[in-house]
Amino acid sequence: MTDTAVRPASGTEAPLVLTTDAPRTLGFFDQFTLWGNFGISLFGPVTGALVAAYTGSLWQGLLAVVVGCGIGALVLGGAAVFGSQTGAPAMASLRGLFGRRGSMAPTVLNIAQNVGWATMEIIVISQAAVAVTSERWRWLFVVLAGIIATTMAVRPLGSVKLLRKFMVWLVLAASVFLFVQVLSKPSHALPQDQVFGFWPAVDLAAAGVVSFAPLAADYTRHSRTNKAAFGGSALGYGLAAIGYYALGVVAVATLQTNSDDVITALVTLPAGAIALLVLLVDEVDEAYANVYSTTMAVHNLVGHIDRRWISVAIGVVATGIALFIDLGNYTQFLYLIGSVFIPLFAVAIADFFVVSKMKWDVSSTSKFRWQPTVAWLIGFIAYQLVNPGTVAGWSPFWTDIQQALFAHHPVPGWLGATYTSILVSIIAAIVLGRLRRPTAQV
Repeated sequence: MTDTAVRPASGTEAPLVLTTDAPRTLGFFDQFTLWGNFGISLFGPVTGALVAAYTGSLWQGLLAVVVGCGIGALVLGGAAVFGSQTGAPAMASLRGLFGRRGSMAPTVLNIAQNVGWATMEIIVISQAAVAVTSERWRWLFVVLAGIIATTMAVRPLGSVKLLRKFMVWLVLAASVFLFVQVLSKPSHALPQDQVFGFWPAVDLAAAGVVSFAPLAADYTRHSRTNKAAFGGSALGYGLAAIGYYALGVVAVATLQTNSDDVITALVTLPAGAIALLVLLVDEVDEAYANVYSTTMAVHNLVGHIDRRWISVAIGVVATGIALFIDLGNYTQFLYLIGSVFIPLFAVAIADFFVVSKMKWDVSSTSKFRWQPTVAWLIGFIAYQLVNPGTVAGWSPFWTDIQQALFAHHPVPGWLGATYTSILVSIIAAIVLGRLRRPTAQV
């Protein structure tokens, strides 16, 4: 439940306010197809092409995709159980970790990242449509994508059923076609001018998957069981992400493209435009997911406002931003998301399953807990020290600290920020959590 005074849901659509209990209508297959659709994204080949550039090797790139997406899928699955167990949307469920007031910090961060992701998705949709048609129609594709995504966010559970019944089969056929076309081409050596190493590539792949962890409970609160929530999200999104990231890695080797031009290269394949058009339509579900989850995050701050009006406002904002910006800092955006949410959800998973024994107080009266807050900070610092990234005005600060702390023993290249911060965060959460056992019940 999400509050101290819960009203029953009417019908089978998502509640309009936070204090209404969520209907439990989604089984494993519903969630598997939903998360599979989320994982099948035009961002997949773009991210895969970046992974290929970071490794400079076809086989290392594919391995980095499997390892990174595998780690991310486990985190995603763990976060999904928060919703199925508590019945609360994602940010409201974090009241059990940080308390009502403490949950506002990750909520604000999540609103910022979801608006950013919704904007990025709309941009990708418009760019793919332009690759098939003409640049002069970009504004129209931006507006259409924004309208459709917002409409889906207004009726989220109805959209899940639509994706399950129709889009999954069209998308599967288009995906098989693209893989056959790309794999039929001879492979070439990958460029070596942007090689950062295997583990930075793993970090990049994991960040893309973990970016959906803050959204998971918004949908799995409607799950019938915890097993369906975990399996549907982890398997659905993980397998789809592995496939589409791998498509980008292979495309770099066979089509001799890069992250900036990989979508255009896929369009130039025989009948590639048709397959991309199918994926273009399906891509709207990513934007819808981010618009709806931004709405759910806002509900943790102001739960009495009708979510439909919030979704419309967010859709308008994301669409407006998409008209005026491009994809310039996509890589840095992914790293910054990873450095915040990877340790956050590692702490949340450790606390939920080990410390709190799946008993979180997610009501409006839940108290602040300092232990997971400190554990999150420790995990965040660990991520930054291993991989400061390349964000202007941010990364140099952490690079200086890294060099000062490890002047005589530099951070080894095999030490990945993702699994390091996950391990550090989990250990910190469990150790600190044992200092004071929570007594609140769900």
